[in-house]
Amino acid sequence: MAASETFRPHRVAVLALDGLLPFELGIPHRFFGRARDERGRPLYEVFTCSVRPPGEVETDADFSIHAPYGPEALARADTVVVPASYELGPVYEEGRLTEELAAALALIRPGTRLASICTGAYVLAAAGRLDGRPATTHWSDADRFQRMFPRIKVDADVLFIDDGDVLTSAGVAAGIDLCLHMIRRDFGTAVANDVARRTVVPPYRDGGQAQYIERPLPEPQLATTAAARAWALRRLHEPIQLRDLAGQEAMSVRTFTRRFREEVGISPGQWLTRQRVERARQLLETTDLSMDQVAQEAGFGTAQSMRQHLQQALGVTPTAYRRTFRTLASR
Repeated sequence: MAASETFRPHRVAVLALDGLLPFELGIPHRFFGRARDERGRPLYEVFTCSVRPPGEVETDADFSIHAPYGPEALARADTVVVPASYELGPVYEEGRLTEELAAALALIRPGTRLASICTGAYVLAAAGRLDGRPATTHWSDADRFQRMFPRIKVDADVLFIDDGDVLTSAGVAAGIDLCLHMIRRDFGTAVANDVARRTVVPPYRDGGQAQYIERPLPEPQLATTAAARAWALRRLHEPIQLRDLAGQEAMSVRTFTRRFREEVGISPGQWLTRQRVERARQLLETTDLSMDQVAQEAGFGTAQSMRQHLQQALGVTPTAYRRTFRTLASR
């Protein structure tokens, strides 16, 4: 059978719960809904469902939304996304599901990918889907979340966590980072970057939640590290030392490192490695350069070094990554 005859979009169900945040509800529709293949076909089918029969769902704003599907729609999803809600009741207060929510989640097929935005993680946690796994949620809720679900490995510093078939994201706009990540994982960097351009957001946001956490006595931001980051992005193929980055801002290494962490949420070395991984991904998807050439262009120096970094960051070898995403692009 021809590839065109077997084409089927990846089905994403967005579970709308009473008290949901309209902004978060719209993120999956906006981002997954913009993903297209080279023939202009939608790569995702996104639909909104409720735990009740089709009908009105209250939001935290002064309007409600209409969910056109009931819980039975969860059974045909490839991915289920749970946005945050301010009316989770027993889920938020006691860490247990209501009967109707438990019944709805029971309809999800084994192997379906699950994702949460912000405090939507409480739903996955109460369902036992996060036990023994790393997860994140809004930084202001992280301590409470950890106390309520001690079996979860909560990381409050990141924007999202990908644990294979279960993904969680930090507060509100981190849902954008999560959706772009899933698009990148499903169909490659080129598709994710195109969606980012169309929605006028960065394709990959640096750092984590640490840069947004309130501090009692924040230091005045007399200088930034933005110029050093821009300088480094133009020279990823060259050796870059910490002192080189600090020199771009006329700071000591110690001051630069501290300032960088405050602004970006991770160390300069971690940031630089992430940028090189992203550059390698782009080259593997869009060029026929050899592995040695890709490694040189991305700044890893050798193919072996690039292999180690991509395996650590993505869980696959450069060869396997190229085989997967060049095949998707050609298809």
